[in-house]
Amino acid sequence: MRTYILQRFIQMIIVMAVVMLVSFIIVELPPGDFLTTLREQLTEQNVDPKVIDSTVEMYRARYGLGENWFIRFGKWAWSLMKGDMGYSMQHNRPASELMGERLSLTIWISIATLIFMFVVAVPIGMLSAIRQYSAWDHSFTFLALLGVSVPSFITALVFLLLSVTLLGATTVAGLFSPEYVTADWSWAKFVDMLKHVWIILFIVGLGDTASTIRVMRARMLDTLGEPYIDTARMKGLSGAKIYFRHALRVAINPIISSIGLRFPQIISGSTIVAIVLTLPLIGPLLLDALLGEDVYLACSILVVLTLALVIGNFLADLALAWLDPRIRFES
Repeated sequence: MRTYILQRFIQMIIVMAVVMLVSFIIVELPPGDFLTTLREQLTEQNVDPKVIDSTVEMYRARYGLGENWFIRFGKWAWSLMKGDMGYSMQHNRPASELMGERLSLTIWISIATLIFMFVVAVPIGMLSAIRQYSAWDHSFTFLALLGVSVPSFITALVFLLLSVTLLGATTVAGLFSPEYVTADWSWAKFVDMLKHVWIILFIVGLGDTASTIRVMRARMLDTLGEPYIDTARMKGLSGAKIYFRHALRVAINPIISSIGLRFPQIISGSTIVAIVLTLPLIGPLLLDALLGEDVYLACSILVVLTLALVIGNFLADLALAWLDPRIRFES
């Protein structure tokens, strides 16, 4: 196990280094740069050309934008290894500050969505497999197909439409009520967030929950057809022991192994939903940084998402080893 952990740690370092380089190159690839965008914005605002030139030169000197991209990448990567993510050129603030304002809520909602997905999908998938071709099975299969087919941002738009037309709501978007948006954290603000967050969990987690139901049902049906399940039945084991002790531990493996992938997928996949519902998550911040060619902020966010991916995969592998004794990391 120690050898495996060391190998995975080395792999994580290599993956992070490659992602840092590739992310920087991709953000730099589009024609123009931040200074070009800045000049266009100032020109549209009818700013004096001399002021525009001085502002552009100030940003060029401050952020070293006149240097070659590989020199700027080296400086940024070295700073990142020391814990400094650089400055956002758009906001003129440290990238870590901008990310910190949104990252905690993003992680909290992502973890809550994973829990929601797991708690809902696993029992429903098991029940559909155990009661195959029953009314329950047909109903859950139809709902799962519907959930997989409808994009989450469409669900968000439908929710907004129904809230306004049927319920007469005036403020249905956001994570807080208007009076708590700018207020400091308190028990009342936390309770207000809980009143809104269940809607977000449903919208963001609907697609993943539906697909997980289908995976769980298929895997459970395959497992229940294995010879060792027939042997357990012939031994007289109860249905609960067969389903939970023998079948579930094997059928759930693909879901456990996919958790590491789903975590960053939920973060990135909820970007459009966050824009529709005006949620203060990290996805819209990443989109804004990419559109504005704010290379340091965009690359820092991508590195954090990649770190979440590799750590999630590692934890999922450990969970698989704990659930399924057949899995071994060392020969």
